[in-house]
Amino acid sequence: MRILSGVQSSGRLHIGNYYGALRQFVQLQDEGEGYYFIANLHALTTVREPKAALALAREAAMAYLSLGLDPKKAVLFRQSDVREVLELYWILGTVTPHAHLERAHSYKDKVAKGISPDFGLFAYPVLMAADILLYSADFVPVGKDQIQHIEFARDWAVKFNTQYVPGYDPADPEGKERGHAPGILKLPSARIQEATQTVPGVDGQKMSKSYGNTIELFGDEKEIKKRIMSIKTDSTPVDAPKPTVDSPLYDLLKLMLPESEFAEVDATWKAGGKGYGDYKKKLLEAYHATFGPARQRYAELAADPGEVERILQDGASRARAEATRLMDQVRKAVGIP
Repeated sequence: MRILSGVQSSGRLHIGNYYGALRQFVQLQDEGEGYYFIANLHALTTVREPKAALALAREAAMAYLSLGLDPKKAVLFRQSDVREVLELYWILGTVTPHAHLERAHSYKDKVAKGISPDFGLFAYPVLMAADILLYSADFVPVGKDQIQHIEFARDWAVKFNTQYVPGYDPADPEGKERGHAPGILKLPSARIQEATQTVPGVDGQKMSKSYGNTIELFGDEKEIKKRIMSIKTDSTPVDAPKPTVDSPLYDLLKLMLPESEFAEVDATWKAGGKGYGDYKKKLLEAYHATFGPARQRYAELAADPGEVERILQDGASRARAEATRLMDQVRKAVGIP
């Protein structure tokens, strides 16, 4: 079983990235063959400063490693170090319907927020599909808001296989029935982590770099405290029970505290008698208990950039071996020497 996913290096990683994706990635490395990449090509849609692009990609790799990803078990690499992805990106784009890209949620959402559309933003889902299909992934761990990208990858893989693989039947994509040929591009499946599909930010919206409402994993300690103490709350009096709906503080406590500790917090929250400031301090303690060891490991890796680069180059070599195998088939199928 092959697992593939990535994280975009467009900004500092935050706890939403951890609970929504990175924690699951670390767990999945023991369940199958993991391919995890730093999506630094995707990041170019927003990161336009070269030094920042380099630094953010390196920081994303250090985050993976600090949080427990084992490069001996999983393949960790930069997206840009496997140039075959750009070739597949173009070839896949030749069978991608324009209408699909127009209805992509991510594109429509960003345009609605006033972001000026360019080709990179418009064609973003095609590069994402190429990332997935290049390594013949069995499944991709994603949040609920990313399911459409997996559906696109499946649809476009079917279109490619139907066009270029004689005997391919979309109803039998693996060619198990007599007379049917297996597709060159494997159809991936999405794996949804329902419990933590949305992590609230300090303002109550989904935690996102785009909204500026994050709590960073490896940020400055004083800034972390400032962010946690600024989490949006209402004007409920100290002695009164606190609302559990539309409360980012309550949701974050539930997410980060061990079950037994949260049960105690939940009881006092619903009974009243404590102010929001007390609960924010509790969340700050939980943050340091959860991420303290990873933050120490991150500092060690930051002091040894050569080791981080060695790990990334080793991962790229392993990823390229798989990418080369697939692209040999793709080139032959479409008539490219």
